[in-house]
Amino acid sequence: MKYSKIGMVLYVLLALITSVVQAQDAANIKINAVVRGQRNEPVKGARINSQNNIINLTTNDAGEFSADIPPLTLLNITAQGFKPLSVIATDTLKTIVLSEEEQLVQVAFQKVSNKDLLGGVANVDFKSVFEKNFSIYGLEGMEAQAAGFNGNIWGMNSYLVLIDGVPREVDNVMPSEIDEVTFLKSASAVALYGSRGAKGVLLITTKRGGNSEQKINVRANAGINVPKSYPQYLGSAEYMTLYNEARVNDGLGVLYTDETIYNHASGINPYRYPNVDFYSSEYLKSSFARYDLTTEISGGNERARYYTNVGFWSTGSLLDFGMAKNTSNDRFNVRGNVDVKLNSILKATVDASAVFYSGQGVNTDYWASAATIRPYRFTPLIPLSFIEPGDEATQIIAAGSANIIDGKYLLGGTQLDQTNPFAAIYAGGKNKFVSRQFQFTTGIEADLKGIVKGLTFNANMGVDYLNRYNQGYNNGYAIYQPNWASYNGKDVIGSLTMFGTDTRSGIENISDSWFRQTLSLSAQLNYRTSIKEKHNISAVLLAAAYRQSQSEVYQNTTNSNTGLQLSYNFKQKYYADFTGAMVYSPKFLGDKAYGFSPTVSLGWRLSEEDFLKNSTVINNLKLTASAGILVTDLDVADYYLYESIYTQREGSYYSWNDGTLAQTTDSRRGSNPNLTFAKRKEISVGLEGAFFGNKLMLATNLFRNELVDMAIQSTSLFPSYFSVFNSSFIPYVNFNGDQRTGFDLDLRLNQRTGDVNWTIGTIATYYKTKATKRAEFYTDAYQNRQGRPLDAIWGLQSDGFYADAAEATAANTGNGLPQPAFGQVKAGDIKYKDINGDGIVNLQDEVDLGKGGWFGSPLTLGLNLTARWKSFTFFALATGRFGAKAMKNSSYFWVDGQDKYSEVVRGRWTEETKNTATYPRLTTLTSDNNFRNSDFWLYSTDRFDLTKVQISYNLPETLLKGKLLKSIGMYVTGFNLLTVAKERKLMEMNIGAAPQVRLYNLGVKAGF
Repeated sequence: MKYSKIGMVLYVLLALITSVVQAQDAANIKINAVVRGQRNEPVKGARINSQNNIINLTTNDAGEFSADIPPLTLLNITAQGFKPLSVIATDTLKTIVLSEEEQLVQVAFQKVSNKDLLGGVANVDFKSVFEKNFSIYGLEGMEAQAAGFNGNIWGMNSYLVLIDGVPREVDNVMPSEIDEVTFLKSASAVALYGSRGAKGVLLITTKRGGNSEQKINVRANAGINVPKSYPQYLGSAEYMTLYNEARVNDGLGVLYTDETIYNHASGINPYRYPNVDFYSSEYLKSSFARYDLTTEISGGNERARYYTNVGFWSTGSLLDFGMAKNTSNDRFNVRGNVDVKLNSILKATVDASAVFYSGQGVNTDYWASAATIRPYRFTPLIPLSFIEPGDEATQIIAAGSANIIDGKYLLGGTQLDQTNPFAAIYAGGKNKFVSRQFQFTTGIEADLKGIVKGLTFNANMGVDYLNRYNQGYNNGYAIYQPNWASYNGKDVIGSLTMFGTDTRSGIENISDSWFRQTLSLSAQLNYRTSIKEKHNISAVLLAAAYRQSQSEVYQNTTNSNTGLQLSYNFKQKYYADFTGAMVYSPKFLGDKAYGFSPTVSLGWRLSEEDFLKNSTVINNLKLTASAGILVTDLDVADYYLYESIYTQREGSYYSWNDGTLAQTTDSRRGSNPNLTFAKRKEISVGLEGAFFGNKLMLATNLFRNELVDMAIQSTSLFPSYFSVFNSSFIPYVNFNGDQRTGFDLDLRLNQRTGDVNWTIGTIATYYKTKATKRAEFYTDAYQNRQGRPLDAIWGLQSDGFYADAAEATAANTGNGLPQPAFGQVKAGDIKYKDINGDGIVNLQDEVDLGKGGWFGSPLTLGLNLTARWKSFTFFALATGRFGAKAMKNSSYFWVDGQDKYSEVVRGRWTEETKNTATYPRLTTLTSDNNFRNSDFWLYSTDRFDLTKVQISYNLPETLLKGKLLKSIGMYVTGFNLLTVAKERKLMEMNIGAAPQVRLYNLGVKAGF
């Protein structure tokens, strides 16, 4: 991450030199010094050229050096990230002070010196971080690198993503293409984006060429994905045993005999007595591969600069049978960014990228079926060898199949399982998902110093087009149900029942075609000046708009605004900024479609005051504060909500006197021409500091914002007769309010221990949400959502199980116990508390059970660690999430009827386990009482993840001098390595979807 460079003093000295000493009696000067920078970038060694008492030293990192320097030697020092310096060595020279080069950070519509940022902004120098942190996704691990981001920005439920200034998705760009990532968090930081940026903005800037000779960088990676865990479902015999128990609980007889259960348990004939495990090695690989190759070419001169990125990646699948063996996902991308200086006044940029994505698959969802199909239902494959040799009729039926697998098997099934994932993967055809993305961005910059010195003009346009579709072959197939018999103790197939027909039309089907087109425009005037190098003034006046259209959506998404930003600072010590945006939204009517967003920011660099300026402890200390009101239409779900709507609703009729039916016309809502923007009102305070020779870096923000006047359509605000049956005259109005309060923290320590350079970064983001205003009417005040977290989980409070039939009967009759409103209960069902004491347990007894995870965990902690020793770099990322809860309400836990049983039912309630049971009684009926939100199913999502570890080695450049290769290195990376949590097993397990994986990657990179 880039840091503020205020007051930065770097101790630089030079090293490693044997200079040509001219004939003189004077002794060499012995200098021991430290080169220490804020960023502690990789040590790549020092390149030294000594000639005629002139020493040229170039270093790319902090380090300690010792050298004998001849007196009166001219030292030309170049250090990456710092301004070049020339100095003559004398016997009094012990340290040299270098000034850091100005680091520019991309913010709203401009780049600003890192030194002049006023809080609410987090920036990641992605290009540098990527060298030690190979990533496969642009936002990977950002929770541990950017304060204020935990999947959302300051707890908001969405954010605007801009790639090179155009609204795009993060997966539109590969990590190798990214130069920097900036998170705009505060109201003042996002105001220039108008309505669309009111919940935070994420800026991704891609790489550009430089003024240098051509550089070619090649990177190749190969990795193995290993599943973390699989769901644990019961086998056939155990399922049948417990299903019988469930039937007995329901007062029914058993369905499966002991002999049947034994046969399925023994495995004597898995084809006759199947026990299908979707997660066995029979169907799945132990791992699958991922690999990629990227080539970057850049260079240029003062007139033109270019950057090109060409990349390809491919990943496979765990499925290991039938057509699924060929499952893969492939992506090819090419990007070209060009900067041209047309003349002394005009500069132009032209960027273009194309992404071609294809996914080879099959015509079924294997993982969804794995969560639902019971293990005994059918055998996927039927061996032909079990057909009696003399049974010609059955042999003829088998020979008529067009899908004999491996020459030995027929596709299995039953009348109820005529389509099943196994048969579909073997014979159902294949599918290919195709996506094409084309992005074009162009801009022009004009230096208008001929009109006013310091005045420039910028204009940018982006055009994106994305289309995707599925193409494939859908084959029909027949499945066979074997009818088994036993002769002389041997199982044989007495006959086959065929369902379905084998068909192959050879026709390729195109389906699910979809497109999206985005047009983005902006134009701005910029002004910068400095008066007597004390009064620094800048201004931005801009207009911006974008329009997005997509398939099957009649109304285009449009947004436009004008903006003005005025900035002033005195000696980079006192700051004042004003930002205002005039916003237009077509979602509102007349003058309500216009809104104004003003913000003000102030800054004070305390470290420049006399009482701190000479401090040996405090190198930089800046306090900032901002306040603003942003108007937004982001939570307005549709256009024309201010209008009343009448529609003819299917299934709703009235009759005339002669009995003729006519369709009714219903009102769906009333009109409200005064419907307008919601408003984000915010105050934030920031503190930024550097201490102990820039070894300790700090950046923190405290914020409080409230989103007010959100549009709702609520029956609580109008008389009951406004809503009759299926008709409603209730309009949308501005009413609801949400509040978010919290802080973020970025604390980094740079330290050298012996030959090891350490950088330890700690990231913390904490916030709490509250519904400050709600249109609601609950009989009991404890059910009011106002004052509660926005994603509060509501449910019943459990009180153990009904202990016996007598207690269940008392509950069902309301005789001494609260009567449940969710159906008749029995012993072993969950008992709930009657919160309001009305003698009935119903929805009025639901209470706030805790904060959910819709807006992320309240507290997110991140740790990033870098250790460099010589040519080795160790990097690690870890993330902790604390304070949220969730429900165990998936099909893995809530099972009744004929659902598939998971291992959790082993803890079921029975008469023998009534004192230790962890799961309610089993039932083959619907269990409305047990399977509803309650604290019985509640669990904490607190977790700590070791998300990344990478060890890198770069071959010393001195060994490559004069060779074709300018640099070469290798690295090994582990992703998603460890989770520490009470509910780790649940958190690492996917139900009805492909499993979570750990990725072990080996990479090689080379520069030419």
